[in-house]
Amino acid sequence: MNRELRFTPSAGAALRELERDVHRAGLLKQVRKTLGLLETDLRHPSLQTHEFQSLRGPNGEKVFEAYVQSRTPAAWRIFFFYGPDRVEKGREVPVLTIVALTPHP
Repeated sequence: MNRELRFTPSAGAALRELERDVHRAGLLKQVRKTLGLLETDLRHPSLQTHEFQSLRGPNGEKVFEAYVQSRTPAAWRIFFFYGPDRVEKGREVPVLTIVALTPHP
């Protein structure tokens, strides 16, 4: 199932910063791959998606963590929550809100 990705202002800024940094082209490629998997296959094994206990969305939503990298010092992660879904042409479109793109806290 395809999902729409929305970015919080801080997550969008982090992505734009990666896009501008030519020295992080490899990391940007990994982030884009992970975002693509979040759109199409949340159960992909490489994501290792799980709930992140110490963070909640703005309305108390559960926040989840997906791996961009593993076995790397300060490995990057993407944090997201489900919703808010939107309706288009009478059909509900599932949305994931990206909260943060960051090295593992």
